[in-house]
Amino acid sequence: MRIGTAGGATLEAADEPATGGAGGTVSRAAGAPASVAADMAGVPAGAATGATADPPANAATRPPIGSANAGRLAAGTSWYEASARQRLAGLVDTGTFSEFVGPRERMTSPHLPLFELPGQFDDGMIVGRARLAGQPMLVAAQEGRFMGGAFGEVHGAKLTGLLRAARDVRQPVVILFDTGGVRLQEANAGEIAVSEIIRAMLDARAVGVSVVGLVGGRAGCYGGGGIIAACCSALAVSEAGRIGVSGPEVIESRHGVDEFDSRDRALVWRTMGGKHRRLSGGAERFVDDTIDAFRHAAIELVAQTSAVAFDIATLEAEHARLAKRIERFRGCHDALDMWHALGASDAASIPALDYPAFTALADRLSEVSDGAR
Repeated sequence: MRIGTAGGATLEAADEPATGGAGGTVSRAAGAPASVAADMAGVPAGAATGATADPPANAATRPPIGSANAGRLAAGTSWYEASARQRLAGLVDTGTFSEFVGPRERMTSPHLPLFELPGQFDDGMIVGRARLAGQPMLVAAQEGRFMGGAFGEVHGAKLTGLLRAARDVRQPVVILFDTGGVRLQEANAGEIAVSEIIRAMLDARAVGVSVVGLVGGRAGCYGGGGIIAACCSALAVSEAGRIGVSGPEVIESRHGVDEFDSRDRALVWRTMGGKHRRLSGGAERFVDDTIDAFRHAAIELVAQTSAVAFDIATLEAEHARLAKRIERFRGCHDALDMWHALGASDAASIPALDYPAFTALADRLSEVSDGAR
């Protein structure tokens, strides 16, 4: 089914039931791009974990991300400062990335021109296949510098298509989140895209596909992105990796500055930042702000979650964990209170801890070892 055109190209939805929108409108905002299915054709279903499937026949015509001669970025390159394509270039094995719906196809948002807003050739979402430590997998990266990495129709459709392909070929997925939520200019289409992504992710996980999320970009991971991240098999986060459903300004605008002062940066970072997410059990790994650190974390998390079943028992265990968390922290009014409850003797010093000291602290606190997902 045709779901929209951009730059003369057409997105085609996979054979999933349509989703009803407000007023009975039927939308296919997050169908799988036809070119994703075409690129994945011929990939054996058994290539999920540790297989060594050959690159697609057209891989030789697709240069690596960035310059063809760039190779891996310098050791210690900041994940936060890098672009989405630079992160991907440093994350995956050199020369193995093959992009779906690439820049030449100019698959841009059909909605932004209506608001006289500039588009971007990839609509802020890069999807493709690559190898990580020799293992074939599918990868996606959001560009936080384009509209804050926000989800729109085409942006979301690319990720949905990738996750549906992962379900079919049984390959792990690594997602590089960097998003402020849904584009206001594509409100309904963006919201539906988020719901379709969640559905596709859970469908993939239900057949044994590992989905690992990495969070450490400029935009953080807010709104629908925060919900999607919570549905992953595992997350790695840096100190800059803020995760939440509502951002600081949204909370303040709804409930007032007395409830949450968005200008209080210390409050924002200890409430939504990577250290708190790691301590409270919202992320499995806390990493330094380097591309190499995220690469090592991704390799470890894919290996650890590939054999983890996503079934009713896992879901019930996760619900039990969350219920226990609510009871444990019911009387807490601030992240500092939660850290005290976790057993941190000097909670006020945690924001200033360097990476080695914080990692050692996080590894010995109980909440982070009580995950189910």
